[in-house]
Amino acid sequence: MVIQWYPGHMAKAKREVSEQLKKVDVVFELVDARIPYSSRNPMIDEVIGNKPRVVILNKKDMANLKELDKWQTYFKDEGFYPVVVDAKHDKGLKSVESAAREATKEKFEKEKEKGLKPRAIRAMIVGIPNVGKSTFINKLARRNIAKTGNTPGVTKAQQWIKVGKTLQLLDTPGILWPKFEDELVGKKLSITGAIKDSIVHLDEVAIYGLNFLIEHDYEGLCRHYNIDLSSDSELLEWFDAIGRRRGLLQKGNEVDYEAVIELIIYDIRNAKIGTYTFDVVKEVKG
Repeated sequence: MVIQWYPGHMAKAKREVSEQLKKVDVVFELVDARIPYSSRNPMIDEVIGNKPRVVILNKKDMANLKELDKWQTYFKDEGFYPVVVDAKHDKGLKSVESAAREATKEKFEKEKEKGLKPRAIRAMIVGIPNVGKSTFINKLARRNIAKTGNTPGVTKAQQWIKVGKTLQLLDTPGILWPKFEDELVGKKLSITGAIKDSIVHLDEVAIYGLNFLIEHDYEGLCRHYNIDLSSDSELLEWFDAIGRRRGLLQKGNEVDYEAVIELIIYDIRNAKIGTYTFDVVKEVKG
């Protein structure tokens, strides 16, 4: 599953991020707490360079909190300032400004020494599509400024947003890399809704999700679908059991596998079964 996905507005977005970088004090990199590594655009490291960075792990309400603690340590070790938030439910957002102040402390102390007047911190927000950037901005600003939606690529242009007297945000369109050859990354991006369903093989994504749940939350999986299978059952048996239990049948009492695939992806993507972090720190570290 080698996916090439680079619409024109994303190429333009990358160029604009590079151009606007010198105008900001800090970068807010928003990632999905379910895939803190896979939802990071490797091109962003090239573009941002050594600019102070706050890594915001959003959607913590849908993630594994124990694994998130490990990811916070990981990002600290990388020299970033990580915070965990649930923007949708307005949780953890106060820690973002605190992290921004810490990340820019040295710069503002130097400005003070030069006799410059205190001013708001200018931050650029970057992140791949559908990590909750618009919701995060609206909650932080306490008003609906950025458009929101579950479709990747809602934000199409940059805009400055004032957050009180202490923070100014520069929103940017979500940027995906030109292509990713790691099939596992593609499946993780798909299972969390970061890329459009039309550019992936959904059967592979559903199989990935099912295998993950069998390994990491077997009891929760069986409980959610009210089925009783052993963890080493063939995947086809799982699809059949889920399809029949949910009445997803075609003529002749045959299981509608397409409907089962859509159901599994929907339930995992929307945390209907449980809360998971698909990226594991120890696997990334090797």
